[in-house]
Amino acid sequence: MREFNLLGEYPKLDQPRLVSNKKRTIINRIIASKRDKEFFDGDRENGYGGFTYDGRWKKIVKKIFDEYKLVSNSNLLQLNSEKGFFIYDLKKEYPKAKSIGLETSNYAIKNSVEEIKNNILKVDNYTKLEFKNNSFDFVLAIGVVYALNITDLINCIKEIQRVGKGKSFINLGSYESFEEYDLFKKWSLLGSTFLKKKEWIEVLNHCGYTGDYYFTNAKTLNLKYE
Repeated sequence: MREFNLLGEYPKLDQPRLVSNKKRTIINRIIASKRDKEFFDGDRENGYGGFTYDGRWKKIVKKIFDEYKLVSNSNLLQLNSEKGFFIYDLKKEYPKAKSIGLETSNYAIKNSVEEIKNNILKVDNYTKLEFKNNSFDFVLAIGVVYALNITDLINCIKEIQRVGKGKSFINLGSYESFEEYDLFKKWSLLGSTFLKKKEWIEVLNHCGYTGDYYFTNAKTLNLKYE
C-alpha cells in the first residue's frame, strides 16, 4: 500500500475553482445525485457542465501499464466508468487487453463511446462486485470511495481488494484543516465521506487494502473562496 499520484498527467487548470455559499447548493446536490443528463451535460453547478472526450486518459493508460507491469492481454476493471473514456483509450492503446467498466448511471451508459458500449455493465452499487476472487490484474476506482458512507466505502474497498490481485488505484477525499474541509465540502456534489489522511490510512488498513491511493482535496482541486 502506498500513496501515489497516478493522475499527475491530468490537464492542469489555469484558474482556480471558485467556491461560495451561493454555488452548488443542496438543490444542485439533489440534481447531481441522479447522475443523469443534468449531472453530466447540464449546468456546471450540477456536475461536469458538459462531459466530452478529450483524450486525457491516453497518458494515464500508458502509465498504468508501465507502473503496474501489465501486459498486452491484462484484465482491467474500472468502477464508475461513466461514459467509458478510460476504457476507450485503453482499447485503442492495448487492443488485446480485457476491460470491464461498471457504472450505475443509465444516462452515462447510453451516451458512452459507441465502440466500447459492450464493455460497460450496469450495476446498482460498488459494494458487492459479481466477480470471483483475483479476477483482475488492475482495478481503477476514481470518484467512488469517498462518495459512499463509511459502511459502504469499507465494503467497496474490500471488494476492490478481493477481485483484484493487489494492484489497484483509488482516490480519497481528504482535508487537514477546517478551511480545506469547508472548501471541499462546498465544492463536492456527491462526496459523502471526507477524512484526514491518517484516518484514511486507518480505514485502508482495516480493509486489508494493498493497492495505491491518492488524496483528493482542496489543494489538488485548486479550490478558492470566491
